[in-house]
Amino acid sequence: MSGKADPRPAGEGTTSRARLDRGRGALGPALELVHTGRAPTRAVLTAELGVTRATAGAVAAELEALGLIRVDARPGAAAGSQGRPSHRLALAEDGPVVLAAQVHADGFRAALVGLGGQLVATAPGCETVDADPAKVLVSVVEAGTELLRDTGRRCVGAGLAVPSAVAEPDGLALNPLHLAWPAGAPVRRIFAECVRAAGITGPAFAGNDVNLAALAEHRHGAGRGARDLLCVATGHRGVGGALVLDGRLHTGSSGLALEVGHLTVNPEGRPCYCGSRGCLDVEADPLAFLVAAGREPGPEVSLLQQSNDLIRHHYDDPSVREAVEALVDRLGLGLAGLVNILNPDRIILGGLHRTLLDAAPERLRAVVADRSLWGQSGGVPILACTLDHNSLVGAAELAWQPVLDDPLAALS
Repeated sequence: MSGKADPRPAGEGTTSRARLDRGRGALGPALELVHTGRAPTRAVLTAELGVTRATAGAVAAELEALGLIRVDARPGAAAGSQGRPSHRLALAEDGPVVLAAQVHADGFRAALVGLGGQLVATAPGCETVDADPAKVLVSVVEAGTELLRDTGRRCVGAGLAVPSAVAEPDGLALNPLHLAWPAGAPVRRIFAECVRAAGITGPAFAGNDVNLAALAEHRHGAGRGARDLLCVATGHRGVGGALVLDGRLHTGSSGLALEVGHLTVNPEGRPCYCGSRGCLDVEADPLAFLVAAGREPGPEVSLLQQSNDLIRHHYDDPSVREAVEALVDRLGLGLAGLVNILNPDRIILGGLHRTLLDAAPERLRAVVADRSLWGQSGGVPILACTLDHNSLVGAAELAWQPVLDDPLAALS
């Protein structure tokens, strides 16, 4: 239990405790409903859980006692509403956080993330990523612990996003090509050791950055409500994909599913790091765009920012427009193949792909529809990701999952 004294009269406390005991298994599902914004009031929570009002009240009170949510016992009635207004539920503004970190080709970012995917504090770091993952992850965790010292918040776990397939069950980064890390680097173990050495309690996790972006968008962003959600994104280098089925990431038998970057979209195209040619990874990422636009990449800012700025501020330049159309056609070809295989009910695009969608939405949707069987039968919605730092938020979701599964056990 929460360990806090119960201020209610003995009889009332005994009754509420009995109700909570009956609804103990609902604590995790209740917290997830509030965490994802699907239970803004106690009445909605009662209906979603399928329990009595009294049990829902006891569950909400225990989550509040754990410091995870706030229950507003005196809500104002909504305009035009009838009957007694329900108590409002909100996430605790001063509740615990998790340490989230993302490593990419241009550096890293550490953050503290609360429930609901709320970024409490962030700290970017370094422009050159060392070839030794241990050195990088020590710096990442140091940045995170500095944020914890500054905020004074309780940390209950840690999550890491990396631009590589992460093999299960050992947490090995199999192909961190754009980081110059050795293939098979044990990133989860190294990250966990750094977290423990920093005095941070709670479990530590690691996952692929696009997988985690998809998870975050499904729970808090453009993917909300989708049953079969396909996410494709390019950040600093390369292209990644992810699939969320019925609220859970589909990672395959060993964590390696949806390596969409190695779909061939231009058989005569650029050599790919995998040994093939014309893969999405090298035909539709920021470097490919800058080359197609005839621009020499500069060292001042990331390739992603250079590409986004070029599209947003110089789209009337014929060379930029032609580069956008070329990448949109290649991306559309890859998406069409994925639609034929996966039959998603929604596609979300992140990174440079989000900017390409904003620049040429009708062209991209037309390519996907023309090249895919299911696209021709009605079209698959293609939307832009909406969360800033969605891979960071997704890394936090990994760390929050034990709390969502069993709040009492995780916080005891």
